[in-house]
Amino acid sequence: MGKGGDTFWDTAIYRRALQRWALSAREASTSKLNVLRKQRTRARLLRAHLDKLIHTADARLALPVVGSNSFPKPHNADWAWRPELWRGPLASPGISSVQNKSMLGDEVTLFHDCGRSEITLRQVRNTRQEDLAPYGLRVDVFKFDGSFLSIVVDLPGAATDGLKRMHILRVNSIIEMEKPIEIFARLNIRHGPNTEQIVREFDLNDKEVSIEFDLAYSNLNEKRIEKAWVDFIFEGPEMNMVTLRDTTFSRCQRAQM
Repeated sequence: MGKGGDTFWDTAIYRRALQRWALSAREASTSKLNVLRKQRTRARLLRAHLDKLIHTADARLALPVVGSNSFPKPHNADWAWRPELWRGPLASPGISSVQNKSMLGDEVTLFHDCGRSEITLRQVRNTRQEDLAPYGLRVDVFKFDGSFLSIVVDLPGAATDGLKRMHILRVNSIIEMEKPIEIFARLNIRHGPNTEQIVREFDLNDKEVSIEFDLAYSNLNEKRIEKAWVDFIFEGPEMNMVTLRDTTFSRCQRAQM
């Protein structure tokens, strides 16, 4: 049955089993206790498999498709990427009372200096038709007694392979907030003993936002690049819920004059 459509016998067996369970349900109030006990055990085992099938089917059939890496890219992009958190389900989808340097998945880390954490970090399923990313990232902040809160996304090695000062790195995101706050993105590129940093502020007048880091204005040593990451910095996050419905990265070369 799992490899194709139902055959005549598959349909007949399904209908017979359905009728049998329907009859057992109708007669449950008058069945003998030893019979009812056996039926209950079988029903629980069956329900476990049915619940698993329904849960998996709902996730796979909901929009958008899990694992999707489809998103608009610059026509001359030589690298583009959507992190795993926005692509597919994580083994541990959420953390409460998030401690400093806690990771959600293998690429996203939360940093803060709160004495007592009242921060929740979790992966959420996107189901709206306009969403291209299967999943999003939600940050809930209640009382906040720290001086900074940031989410760091580690960029893969492909982002820095062949990276030159002629490149422009672009970050696109869809951001929703309960109340307006300022959000900055900081590109960090480690090259030798130094780390080049470029900061840009998101214009949050629209939910779909993008920023660009032009490396031509940096002091990047192209021959010594080791790794790169991007910080999403939240200013005044107290009593707010911020959802990053999607986050993607791409790079392209500047037009030559």
